[in-house]
Amino acid sequence: MASHLYEMTACEAVDRLTTRDVSPLELIDAAAERIAEVEPELNALPTLCLDRARDHARQLMAGERRHRETEPGWLGGLPVAIKDLTDVAGVRTTYGSPIFADHIPERSHPLVERLERAGAIVIAKSNTPEFGAGGSTFNEVFGRTRNPWNTSLTPAGSTGGGAAALAAGEVWLAQGTDHGGSLRRPATYCSVVGLRPSPGRVTRGTVNTMFSPLSVQGPMARNIADLALFLDAMAGFCPTDPLTFPAPAESYSSAVQTATPPTRVAYAATISGSPVDAETREICRSAMRHFETTGATVDEIDIDLEGDLEAMFLALRSQQFVIDRELQLQNHRELIKNDIIWNTEIGLQQSISDLAAAERARASLYREFGALFETYDLIVTPGANTPAFDVNLRHPVAIDGEVLKHYMAASLLTSAVTLSASPAVSLPCGFDQFGRPIGLQVVGRPRGEAELLGACALYEFSAGLAKMVPIDPRDGSVPTMTAAG
Repeated sequence: MASHLYEMTACEAVDRLTTRDVSPLELIDAAAERIAEVEPELNALPTLCLDRARDHARQLMAGERRHRETEPGWLGGLPVAIKDLTDVAGVRTTYGSPIFADHIPERSHPLVERLERAGAIVIAKSNTPEFGAGGSTFNEVFGRTRNPWNTSLTPAGSTGGGAAALAAGEVWLAQGTDHGGSLRRPATYCSVVGLRPSPGRVTRGTVNTMFSPLSVQGPMARNIADLALFLDAMAGFCPTDPLTFPAPAESYSSAVQTATPPTRVAYAATISGSPVDAETREICRSAMRHFETTGATVDEIDIDLEGDLEAMFLALRSQQFVIDRELQLQNHRELIKNDIIWNTEIGLQQSISDLAAAERARASLYREFGALFETYDLIVTPGANTPAFDVNLRHPVAIDGEVLKHYMAASLLTSAVTLSASPAVSLPCGFDQFGRPIGLQVVGRPRGEAELLGACALYEFSAGLAKMVPIDPRDGSVPTMTAAG
């Protein structure tokens, strides 16, 4: 390639934008060149808006659209990708659904407006499963997204397009959403970093599930410093979202630069017996030595929550599906995939007592995590129950010998942390025997993003894996143990 600007970190690119050593237009051109080169193999960014991006770049260069230039998180004209669940004014936004295949919103989502005020330039929409529901990124509008580490495998879901694009160098930063692990699992599968923030840290805009803490918006990047920069651009009070609150006085970028090591860290190979791939458990256990190199004491613990974790999460998730999808099922059932119909109908069929029991169990889970945080600064688990699987499957057939009954059964590690209302980072920690990325889920105290990101930055420096991306997409085969089904 003539230009290797795509290889820079986001922080390096913003520094060069600030000194005018590089212009937003040059970065857009570099991204466009890289996208043209690798996108045919990945299908990560199916919708481009380069003309709109160049228009915004010219305005920035003329001194316009610089509303937050003196605030933390100023991006200075850095190109970013926005998940195709999130509206961008004048840009095709399908939510991965045939119902909205030709939808072009007139106004951007409040988070997109906030990011553009911070100097972000939207260049593409990243692929997602239909309505963001699924552990593998595919839909009837744009097809399947492939994992750049092995294009026979999935990048997971639902922010799979963003994760694949980051790992392959198509963009420097990618926005996403997370309900049961949609930022965390794709980051793990693609060896990048993703943050599920505390509920209220980042605006969700004007969703119908306004008072539910399950779904959040958040950042994805190639390294922790870039992740902190993007969170600075996102975080803060939003009048359309009643759960939001002001950004902290100290920026997350500053917190990363002045990080202090955690004192005590807990490692749990699973939560409540959720099946986890055996090799994944051992790789993650071995990777805890990088926390020890920072000076932390690491204890391996068991987390056995009261009640049925899977039933609790499905009850609460399905209630949210009813809010979001009940009317669409009435009007467009034939255009909605079976997983969404199944999840919504669980909600429609469960009783008020079922939902009340799930709420009581969630309160108990929150207290159990709170008790752990009285002893430990961080709680660490594997980042996913199983490594990347066949791109043609909806979900893995089995994990550690246990056959899965539905797609959410592969996400119980991340779903449990969703219920805890704690921030969590997916952090690369190695590769399995087939070369598939393995990651950690690093969980901090509620609203403790600064300490969490700082500890992850220290770990990342010790492990050195962030230097491995971006990569050129690699062909490969599906490991025989995951090919069935």
